Amino acid sequence: MEGFRFVHLQDVTFRDLDVFGHVNNAVYLTYIETARIGYMREVLGIESLDDLLVIVAKVDIDFRSRATLGETLEVGARTSRIGTKSLDLDHEIHGPDGRLVATAKTTLVAIDYAADKTIPVPKEWRERIETYEAKDFATA
Repeated sequence: MEGFRFVHLQDVTFRDLDVFGHVNNAVYLTYIETARIGYMREVLGIESLDDLLVIVAKVDIDFRSRATLGETLEVGARTSRIGTKSLDLDHEIHGPDGRLVATAKTTLVAIDYAADKTIPVPKEWRERIETYEAKDFATA
């Protein structure tokens, strides 16, 4: 997928469908989540839930076309912004024929679960993302 270094392949299964025979809108959140976790594992080296120091603060999804049973979708993930305590991931979902199925943006907030408070995005994460994405996310 153009513009996305990280791409997760997602098979559409029967349980993903709604009464109209296409992927239910809520299922796209799971597709995006699966890609997001894969991205974090690959880029940040996250291996356990204890290292997953983010919560989802916001999700925006625009649906463009239907996905149906048996299709293998490409779900792209890339960082588009790193702030002081949060970061944004952009996503695109494409069908096997290349058509755009959906676009999405998620805002993730870094959090210390034990203290139940937000924390700065770890410096190591910023460095690893910048290296992976070949982009400088310096804050102004």
